[in-house]
Amino acid sequence: MHKFIVTIITLILCILPDAFNAAILLDRVVAVVNKEVITWSELYKMMEFETTDQVNALKEEERLKIFKDNEATFLEKLIDMRLQIQEAKRLGFEVSPEEVKEAIETIKIKYSLTDNTLEEYLKKEGLTLEEYKKRLYEQIIIGKLINLQIRNKIVVSEEEVEKYLETNKENFNDGEAFKLKQIFFGRPQNEADKKAVEDKAYLIVQKLRAGEDFSALAKEYSEDPSGKLGGDLGYIKKSYMAKEFIDVLSSMKEGEFSNPFWTEKGLHIVKLDEKVSVRNMTEVRKDIRKQLAENKFLERYKSWIKGLREKAYIVINL
Repeated sequence: MHKFIVTIITLILCILPDAFNAAILLDRVVAVVNKEVITWSELYKMMEFETTDQVNALKEEERLKIFKDNEATFLEKLIDMRLQIQEAKRLGFEVSPEEVKEAIETIKIKYSLTDNTLEEYLKKEGLTLEEYKKRLYEQIIIGKLINLQIRNKIVVSEEEVEKYLETNKENFNDGEAFKLKQIFFGRPQNEADKKAVEDKAYLIVQKLRAGEDFSALAKEYSEDPSGKLGGDLGYIKKSYMAKEFIDVLSSMKEGEFSNPFWTEKGLHIVKLDEKVSVRNMTEVRKDIRKQLAENKFLERYKSWIKGLREKAYIVINL
């Protein structure tokens, strides 16, 4: 059945008149996920919505080259989203119009938007209000599914917290410790390539300033093993840090992220989640529990997505 769908679409494209065929190429099928297709225009609209203002301000040729280089990464993300939505519907999850409306009102309050300014922003991003509502619907239904299937089933025991404290006790014995996340790029062998690394880091900082999630960007871009855990470095004692880290962190407040900075190992962007001392170990234990829960979630989520993919019929036509 799935091959039949792809074959029919291909045949239609072949027999269309040349002028119309040229126009519809923008909507060529780039993937089939079970019985649903993903088109080129869907993929590019997603990339345009998620990219930075700096990239969108580039010349058309340069912008499309960046999109082309990242097609495969974004398509994989879009396939995962489609699989989760299909699974949510299969299990009977629903999202009411009232829930979508409430989400929009929350966003308007958070960013001090009126109906008009929201629509102006969406127009700038190439989206209509109805398309934005569809995106919110998808985010809400995926959130419901993930909470029920994974997040609500995660338990972190006292023994696990104690084990973490014992393994990392040197970080909490005395002095300050910092709970950090980082996005890291290794130092290039050729010094001439440093500019390219700095440009990539600058684009990520622009995404962070636009409100994108640090952990999600770390998973996508960081070259450090911690990237798989959203860049989470846990708690690090100040006395163990390189001078460059201490200099940057000294002027940062909790919740802030740094500008890119170099050490002998490479280029770092860090986020300061918390600054702690031995006097607030109760809070430290609470954060350790959250960190361990998040580690478990990421591991189980990755395995769960893999399972959805293994059961699905997926064809990629990039």
